[in-house]
Amino acid sequence: MTGAAPHLPVLLRPLLKAVAPVAGTWIDGTFGAGGYARGLLAAGAAQVVGIDRDPLAHEMAASWAHEYGERLRLAQANFAQMDVIAQDVDGVVLDLGVSSMQLDRAERGFSFQKDGPLDMRMSQDGPSAADLVNGLPEAALADILFTYGEERASRRIAKAVVRARAEAPIETTARFSEIVEGCLPRQKPGQSHPATRSFQAIRIAVNDEYAALFEGLLAAERALAPGGRLAVVTFHSVEDRMVKRFLQIRAGQTGRANRFQPQLEEPAPQFELYSKKAIGPDAAELDENPRARSAKLRVARRTDAAPGTIEARDIAMPILKEFR
Repeated sequence: MTGAAPHLPVLLRPLLKAVAPVAGTWIDGTFGAGGYARGLLAAGAAQVVGIDRDPLAHEMAASWAHEYGERLRLAQANFAQMDVIAQDVDGVVLDLGVSSMQLDRAERGFSFQKDGPLDMRMSQDGPSAADLVNGLPEAALADILFTYGEERASRRIAKAVVRARAEAPIETTARFSEIVEGCLPRQKPGQSHPATRSFQAIRIAVNDEYAALFEGLLAAERALAPGGRLAVVTFHSVEDRMVKRFLQIRAGQTGRANRFQPQLEEPAPQFELYSKKAIGPDAAELDENPRARSAKLRVARRTDAAPGTIEARDIAMPILKEFR
C-alpha cells in the first residue's frame, strides 16, 4: 500500500476475502484514516469514494490521498447520503462507531481515558455531549444510557448526573467518567471500564448514529449495482442486530409465514447473504489489534431487484426513538 495508515482497519483480511474479487468502484462510507480505502485499492478496486462527515478525516488524508490520483475521491458527508454521491457502485464498506483517530485526541472528548472537553461530535457541529448531559431531563438521559449503551444502571447514573450538574456543569470527560464510576461496582481485572457503556450511549445520541445507520443501509441498497457487495463491520450488539435484521428482511429470510393467513406474493429479495453468521476476528488479528475483539462483519450481495421501502420500526424500534 502507498503511505502508512495511522491505525489498523478491523477485519480487513476477512472482508477482502468475502468480497473478492475486488474491482470497479467502491464506497468507503466511514473513511476515517483511510485503512479500508487503501486495502480496497491495493486489492484491485479501480476507484474508491471515501465518505466521512468528520473534517479531521479529510485534513489527515490531505497528506497522502494525492498519491492515488483519481483512484481516490473524497466527500465530506454522512454515509446516509452515499447514493447521492455515487451510483451503480460495485461495493460499499461501512466500519461503524468511533475511530481510533477520534479516540486518541483528547480535545474531541470521545474517550474516558484522556481528559478533555465533553464533546463527541463527529461532524464537529451541533449539540455536544456536554449539552445533552447537562440539559436532558433525568428520564430521557436514563433512556439513552439504557437503549444506546445497554447500561443496566442507567437510572442510577442519570440520577447522579442530575445531582452533580446542579452543583456545577459537567464539562469534561474526566468528570463525567468519575460520576459514572461512582455508580457502579469496582472494576474487576479483565472487565471493560465502568464508563464504557455510558460514553458509547452519549456518543451515539450526539451523532444520531442509529438513524444514520438505518438511512445508510437504505442508501447502500440504492447505490449498489446488481452483484455489488455490502460489507458492514459493527462493534456492539445493538448495531449488529440492526444490520442483521435489515439484511434478513432484504434477503427474504424473516421466518415462516403464518399458515392461518392467506399466501401473499413475496417481493423479490434485494440482497443475498454471504453467510447467516457474522464473521469475527481470528487469533492472529486479536494478537495484533485487541480493538477487534468485539467486531463482527456481515456481508451480502445485491440482487437485481429494485430498491424497496422499509419502516424504521421493522429493524430498529425502539432504538430509533428520538430523545430530543
